[in-house]
This record gives sequence, C-alpha cells and structure tokens, in this order.
Amino acid sequence: VQLVESGGGLVQAGGSLRLSCAASGFTFEGYAIGWFRQAPGKEREEVSCVSRSRAYSYYVDSVKGRFTISRDNAKNTVYLQMHSLKPDDTAVYYCAAGSMYGGRCRTGDMDYWGKGALVTVSS
Repeated sequence: VQLVESGGGLVQAGGSLRLSCAASGFTFEGYAIGWFRQAPGKEREEVSCVSRSRAYSYYVDSVKGRFTISRDNAKNTVYLQMHSLKPDDTAVYYCAAGSMYGGRCRTGDMDYWGKGALVTVSS
C-alpha cells in the first residue's frame, strides 16, 4: 500500500499550489480520501475530505472558498487545489485513505497514510 504526495513547495502569500496524492496497493475507489496537515508544534488537523463516490466533501472552515478537493478514481489520484495561500497554511500535508463518518475524515478512521509534502507560504 502506498500513498505518495507531491506538489508541495515554497510559495508567496496569495499564491497557489496543487497537491497530488497517488495511491496504489489497495482498492482506491473503496475508500474516502482525506487531506490533513500538521504545522510545527501543532496537532495534525483535517483539512478536507472526499467520499468514495465524490458525492460528499468536507473543508475545515479556515480553507473554505480557497481549497478544492477532487479525486480521479481512474487514476487512483486525489488532488488538493489551494489558492490564496496564507502563512498559516504552512505545514506538512498528508493524504490518507479510510472511512468517512458524518461527512468527516478523522485521523482515527484513516487506514493508510502518505509520508507528507511540505508546503511553506512566505509572507
């Protein structure tokens, strides 16, 4: 099982990045996929989540209107398009596969995790 994040990097405030999460080794379409992030000294938090069928998605309040999650089940890939980035978005971003309950993907309900991609937003 592998989840591999890519697309992280350094960007100025107000800029955009698109993260990708390529999955292999499991039945991708059978899992909800979430994006999480962890900033230095802070707990890992759920950023966004998309259901297996793409019918449901969730965004934490701090990214609503700026981030968009999408998934391509034919390519076993999930994307997180991030616009209007802020320094507070600086973190390591992880994708994870698991179950969605109540429209949310919680860390305890994720079965597989990627190793993360660093996003740094400079002011």
